[in-house]
Amino acid sequence: MDAKPGGPPWEDILDFERTQAQMGGAKAVAVRNRFGMSLTRYYQLLNRTLDRPEALEYDPMLVHRLRRLRETRRRTRFARRLGLE
Repeated sequence: MDAKPGGPPWEDILDFERTQAQMGGAKAVAVRNRFGMSLTRYYQLLNRTLDRPEALEYDPMLVHRLRRLRETRRRTRFARRLGLE
């Protein structure tokens, strides 16, 4: 499951998510150092990656977990906007 040099960028993003979840720490700094982008841009790319069929084939457990977390955050955000929370 480790990305090979020159592999698709989405594989590198998934590999990073898997290892970052285990290590914790300052994610913004780690994203800037590894990918050279802001955390906002990283999350945009991560969300696109989660919708790729290839990503689901590459690491189904990680993708399902991240999709579930994304959906929970969306529901919470929408409930707050509607005053339900």
